[in-house]
Amino acid sequence: MAETRRRTALVTGGSRGIGRAIVRCLVRDGISVVFSYARNEAAAEEVLATDRDQDVTIAAVQADLADRDAPKRLYDEAEQLVGRLDILVNNAGSDIVPLPIAQTSDDDYDQLMAVNTRAVFVLMREAVGRLRDGGRIINISTVNTVAPTPAVAVHSASKAAVEQFTACAAREVGPRGITVNAVSPGATDTELLRGNNPGVDLEAVLAPVTALGRLGQPEEVADVVAFLAGPGGRWITGQTVRVSGGLA
Repeated sequence: MAETRRRTALVTGGSRGIGRAIVRCLVRDGISVVFSYARNEAAAEEVLATDRDQDVTIAAVQADLADRDAPKRLYDEAEQLVGRLDILVNNAGSDIVPLPIAQTSDDDYDQLMAVNTRAVFVLMREAVGRLRDGGRIINISTVNTVAPTPAVAVHSASKAAVEQFTACAAREVGPRGITVNAVSPGATDTELLRGNNPGVDLEAVLAPVTALGRLGQPEEVADVVAFLAGPGGRWITGQTVRVSGGLA
């Protein structure tokens, strides 16, 4: 009887927060994962220590996705490490510094768009030609595309573009059985959320406007990504799934 081939995945921004939870969730499901990290090597090493089956690979690649050449290089390195990919999860995003439009510099705009939009597009462009048939592309968006707030205009716009990439790509690669979806988290309890809101009682501010009355956890977003990446997600494509506890 032939051995079952391990499925393979590339997860961008996998060293912390939602990305780290996604890596661990996919590994739990027996998928070999390459993940990228921008700067925090210590955090990446913690993820590499994740418990796994002996023949499941976890590998980390340092890549600053604001660099124009980094996305394609990352995809190439991932294939060298685990072979042809089955799954691409575009999770990495530029750290959000909430700024009103009037205070947003050209550099702020370029940085956000480079990581949140251009890098996602380039990785998707590689994936649509190189993923195995029946593969998965999953893009992480934000609830701010449908629940706009002050000071996140560029961030929201960058992710709105990703949702459109998702819808269009689903039509292009559907004949090969590849699904393309976006997952749109709401207020999720991560270092990034707390770091961008110093001194704010997030539970007091956000819990009352969320149907489930609390902040989300990274693992709750990761579980949805894992579902879409698995056999249960085979008939879902072109969708943006709001994982917000009813925030939007």
